[in-house]
Amino acid sequence: MNKIFVIIEKSNQFVWGAPLLIILMGTHIFFTFRLKFVQRKIGKGIKLSMSTSSDSEGETSSFAALTTTLAATLGVGNIIGVSTAVALGGPGAILWCWITGVLGMATTYAECYLGVLFRRRANDGSYLGGPMYTLEHALHSKILAALLGFLILIASYGVGCSTQANSISKTVSTLWGVSPYISGIGAAMIAGLVIVGGVKAVGNFCMKLVPAMGAFYIFACLVILTMNSHFLLPAIGLILRSAFLPQAMAGGFVGSTIKLAARYGISRGLFSNEAGLGTAAIAAASAKTKNPHDQALISMSATFWDTVVMCAVTGLVIVSNMMKNPSSIDGLSPGEFTTAAFRQIPYVGEYVLGLAIIAFAIATLIGWSYFGERAVIYLFGKEGISAYRLCYIVMIFVGAILSLEFVWELSDFINALIIIPNILSIIILYKKIKY
Repeated sequence: MNKIFVIIEKSNQFVWGAPLLIILMGTHIFFTFRLKFVQRKIGKGIKLSMSTSSDSEGETSSFAALTTTLAATLGVGNIIGVSTAVALGGPGAILWCWITGVLGMATTYAECYLGVLFRRRANDGSYLGGPMYTLEHALHSKILAALLGFLILIASYGVGCSTQANSISKTVSTLWGVSPYISGIGAAMIAGLVIVGGVKAVGNFCMKLVPAMGAFYIFACLVILTMNSHFLLPAIGLILRSAFLPQAMAGGFVGSTIKLAARYGISRGLFSNEAGLGTAAIAAASAKTKNPHDQALISMSATFWDTVVMCAVTGLVIVSNMMKNPSSIDGLSPGEFTTAAFRQIPYVGEYVLGLAIIAFAIATLIGWSYFGERAVIYLFGKEGISAYRLCYIVMIFVGAILSLEFVWELSDFINALIIIPNILSIIILYKKIKY
């Protein structure tokens, strides 16, 4: 296992070098200008997400599609992912992560617009769409479509499954001393009960859980930021300065070069909001919507909530705590910086964070199972769904007992592989995207 980890780690150092970062950020910037700063319509997107459109064609409500996307993205990337970004890339990684979210909203819009535009209705009345269908029906490239479908299938086991299960097991073990084997079985059973119900069960579950857990986590973060109010402005200043440092900060303080800040900020931002992966388009394609434009605006709001709001708030919580209590992070692993910040809430802080991590992770497990299931349908037809669900549930258990470092490196590697064919398709088809 150690040899595999070293290979993946070295591969990430190569694939997540300057070329891929430039491609990803360049795509975000291109669509931001091409779509004339479509981010300015975020208010309309949020308003549309709250409305119903039962008279439109589709399988689920727009809100269910949005919360399914948020379930897949509002996961440990917002908590542990941000923590590892700060630990490995310095406070400046927060700014790069936030920029990825702001600019990535335009890329999410483009992906979801094409996802709805080129979706297909199956014989049973369900709607199928996403980057695989865009590649096949718009670019007539079945090979690339199949490759991307396969990568999304693999990503569902890594990005959507293993990282979340691992976070659940680590959290439960730390707080209550429960064996990872037991928590892995428990997480597999809970997620499995929802997964076997299909797309509508997933949508209904996400509509109930996602808004509640998001509000719960934001409230807890606001309590901490109130406690750290005197350090908020200095924390923001540190984040801005360290994002562009040519070399590591003096004195051994957490911080690194602009290269590492950008590498971990952008990769963790991508892991969190998935702008550039095309997965949001899979959920968007199932929504009841009158036109691709409206659903793209709705789906774009997922990136806003996920990264522009949630990751930024988490980052401020971590950095303000580092400045207020610098010794609190001594000896901690990269994934525990958020835990150190939540310990400021007397008696219950760690448990509040633990419950948030578990809720986020369970939601992501379920949301990503839907993405993987759609990839299976594209590749093998509906006959492959039962086998996929069984393997997915088994992987929840396997992910619970793997090491955190291995899981995160594997997820970064898989994300990098998905980016290229997806971004290639939306760049080629940019003229079909209306705003």
